[in-house]
Amino acid sequence: MTAVTTTTTAVAATGAGKVPRVRGPRRLSPGRRLPAARLIGPLVLLALWTAASTAGALDTGAVPAPWTVVRTAGHLWTAGTLPTDILTSLRRAGYGFAIGLAAGVLLALAAGLSRAGEALIDGTVQFNRAIPTLGLIPLFILWLGIGETFKIAIIAIVVYIPIYLNTHAALSGIDGRYVELAEVQGLSRLTFIRQVVIPGALPGFFVGLRLGVTSSWLALVVLEQINATSGLGYMMFQAQNYGQTDVILVGLLIYGVFGLVSDSVVRLIERRVLSWRRTLSS
Repeated sequence: MTAVTTTTTAVAATGAGKVPRVRGPRRLSPGRRLPAARLIGPLVLLALWTAASTAGALDTGAVPAPWTVVRTAGHLWTAGTLPTDILTSLRRAGYGFAIGLAAGVLLALAAGLSRAGEALIDGTVQFNRAIPTLGLIPLFILWLGIGETFKIAIIAIVVYIPIYLNTHAALSGIDGRYVELAEVQGLSRLTFIRQVVIPGALPGFFVGLRLGVTSSWLALVVLEQINATSGLGYMMFQAQNYGQTDVILVGLLIYGVFGLVSDSVVRLIERRVLSWRRTLSS
């Protein structure tokens, strides 16, 4: 009887006998992931470029039309120079990236798991980070010669710094309560690294990996203009001397495709490896 009276009173208080609507929770997440979402932005830029070229709003001498660039790329590929340049660039970037990746991970582990390692390594890496890497080119040419070795070394330096910084930051950010729990459980150091350290450092590592992949392409385009006889950077440098804007755009577009594809591969691996996480992006 009391419950019925209370309900009647509440209904009457709302006016005209209407029951107040209970609103559900707001949807604050970004929503479902769109298929091939990262291609939308580049495709929009391509559409704007095409539209501006069709309307004659662009100077064809400065910015050739997309179909002109595609035709130039086809000629370079048929002539055999473009495949050679692409393979040369991929080889340089691959060697430098592999060395930088190994160095960044090993140094981050040594500095993140040992106070002595941190004292020896972290300050040195921070000092190296403050030095413009491309400013080391003249010194590395004197040390390693002007061949391929100094190019790979510079790419490795450009790659290892972001990988080290992000991995080391992730290691330093592991909750100390996990360490105490591992000690209470009597875990060995190897088991602690495998079950606590590596899962805790992986998110930061993948951020550094993405930055390192992008950095390798940025360094490559500069290095291939120094005493090179092949490579995309060399192709663009030669095109600059002859005023071939379409060839320069071919090189830039290929670099952009390489960067987008490599970043997408790293993201795919990250989602698979870190599938146990529930984040805003997932």
